Amino acid sequence: VQLVESGGGSVQAGGSLSISCVASGDASSSYCMGWFRRVAGKEREAVASICRPGPITSYADSVKGRFTISQDNAKNTLTLQMNNLKPEDTAMYYCAGTRSLLLSANRLRPSQYTYWGPGTQVTVS
Repeated sequence: VQLVESGGGSVQAGGSLSISCVASGDASSSYCMGWFRRVAGKEREAVASICRPGPITSYADSVKGRFTISQDNAKNTLTLQMNNLKPEDTAMYYCAGTRSLLLSANRLRPSQYTYWGPGTQVTVS
């Protein structure tokens, strides 16, 4: 599975931005997809995940109520709608997926995801 993110950019605090990830290859075999982010010099952290069946969504506490993860299986597209953005949301955002069925405790752990996109930069000022 290959993943490519798009839609990053610069936005003012309080604004909104939507980023997307298109999957190619055997995308239908993914049980969980997620968004993660990393600031230079820091560890990669979870943002949100969406897993089958359900789908079941999970969010990091820092983005709950502001970000929404969604998936369009027909278009093999994963989307992260980000509202009320804050400067601390500035990071490189990565899309990731796994063919593994993840326990709820593992759905926001980067180590559980096996394929990753190159990332898209989001800057909030």
